[in-house]
Amino acid sequence: MAKVISFQIPKSNKEFIRFQEDRAAHFYDKLHQHPQLQLTLILEGKGQFFSGEYLGRFQAGDVFFLGANAAHVFRSDPEFFDKGSRLCSSGNTVFFDFQALGKAISDVEDLASLQRFAEMSGTCFRVIGEGLETIQEILENFGAFRDLDRFLQGIRLLTILEREECELLPLNESQPRLNERDGARMNRVMEFMLRNRFEPITLEQTADQANMSKEAFCRFFKLRTRKTFTQYLQQLRIAEAQKLLSETDLSISEIAYRVGYENLSYFNRSFKTLTGIAPREWKKKQLSTSV
Repeated sequence: MAKVISFQIPKSNKEFIRFQEDRAAHFYDKLHQHPQLQLTLILEGKGQFFSGEYLGRFQAGDVFFLGANAAHVFRSDPEFFDKGSRLCSSGNTVFFDFQALGKAISDVEDLASLQRFAEMSGTCFRVIGEGLETIQEILENFGAFRDLDRFLQGIRLLTILEREECELLPLNESQPRLNERDGARMNRVMEFMLRNRFEPITLEQTADQANMSKEAFCRFFKLRTRKTFTQYLQQLRIAEAQKLLSETDLSISEIAYRVGYENLSYFNRSFKTLTGIAPREWKKKQLSTSV
């Protein structure tokens, strides 16, 4: 298996701003982390975003801001992996390498406000608020900027994020940096759970993917996701149920069965526990907001 955790962003050692365009059928699908901060705009595609204990949907227009060494993956929906599919996934990302600034970030008063971002290790945020539209526009056109203009636009992005006009909605708590071995384990576990999340998989089967005993795996998994195996599996299933509720006309009982629940009452209870409302009310809310 490839090394998926120490993901290196191609750059020179003195480059503060790095821009990347992703254009493919699906996004990079391995759990990874890197020392650079990351600001990503989703242009096309949809799926599930994982980082630490957070699991949620992403779609076109979403903007995510990730601190240094926040292990994460934008996992495109299964249909984006189908052979012959014409679906596309695209996104623009700006990486900020605060190590390239050296002591300037602490010694130069004009850069003092940037220290806040340098300390956001292991956390990820969804960007919302009045400044979101401006950030979307800058990221969408970032490829046209060069040299000093690119640097200035990068600083402008951080300035908007730093001010109150733009809110950073925390999605997870700071997570410890994963070493290569634990990262590979987590990647195997995540892939197994995603591949089999609608099946009656067991704790023992999942622990085997990490080559660990049940007891050791429970401690390992809870430390890195702040959830038990059962809680995380339920979250995966309910996330898929939300997708089916918003994109299909399937009945709630059909959806419950498709995502791995044999008991409708248990599905309804699990859904409400995780979302705060019943499946039927959630669907009505989605329909009203899409009109």
